[in-house]
Amino acid sequence: MKILVCIKQVPESNKVEVDPVTGVLKRDGAASKMNPYDLYALECAFRIREQVGGSVHVISMGPPQAKQVIREAFAMGADGGTLLSDRKFGGADVLATSYTIAQGIKACGTFDLIFCGRQTTDGDTAQVGPEISEWLDIPSVADVVKINKVEEDGITVSMDLPGEVEVAKVQFPCLLAVNKDIFQPRLPSYVKKMETKDREIRVVSLADMKDQDEMHYGLNGSPTQVQKIFPPAVNDKKEVWEETGDVLAEKLFDKIVEMKFA
Repeated sequence: MKILVCIKQVPESNKVEVDPVTGVLKRDGAASKMNPYDLYALECAFRIREQVGGSVHVISMGPPQAKQVIREAFAMGADGGTLLSDRKFGGADVLATSYTIAQGIKACGTFDLIFCGRQTTDGDTAQVGPEISEWLDIPSVADVVKINKVEEDGITVSMDLPGEVEVAKVQFPCLLAVNKDIFQPRLPSYVKKMETKDREIRVVSLADMKDQDEMHYGLNGSPTQVQKIFPPAVNDKKEVWEETGDVLAEKLFDKIVEMKFA
């Protein structure tokens, strides 16, 4: 079975710079890590490979430094990796991002099963995975919390829906967006890290895509754009009252009325 896992490099902290012109995050040079949800997707792929055989390939979109998370995936057990990297891909919203990744997947060949993490910690939209499946014209299931059975023609999974857990069998090829804690992700292996330190990472640019229309990628292909990003205001004003219970209760009531909460 050929399995593909979509992974992403995200900022390591919430202290990141924003481009004042485009309103997008400045990723070049920023401290980063693999998106935590993608670790669960990788673990799902590895366990299915151990069960039925096959290979696990990873794909990521980002600047050249995103090779770091592909190397991390190699150290965890991935067999190959592709990076979609081109300045023309920069500033993409979820629609342009999903289209770019779908085009990159087509450039890599065909896969029986594609895994994504439920969402990323820098965007939190949870839209890219299902949108990739639409561009590829394959079925998808989101919020997967359990892999029940893997068969020759499809996979049976449990998905967490509001108020219930639903079980569904999906035909191959398909895409699954998994929730956290579906499995405990394994740690990278130092031995595998050294064994794969020279393994080639294929870099795919716009020139390698079947669709090379620049208006479909990056800011040009994004129907939605961020108008403004700013950190929330910090309000550290406080008052300390030291009185008896009755007096404190009355002061608290007066303060609530003053702030128009009552």
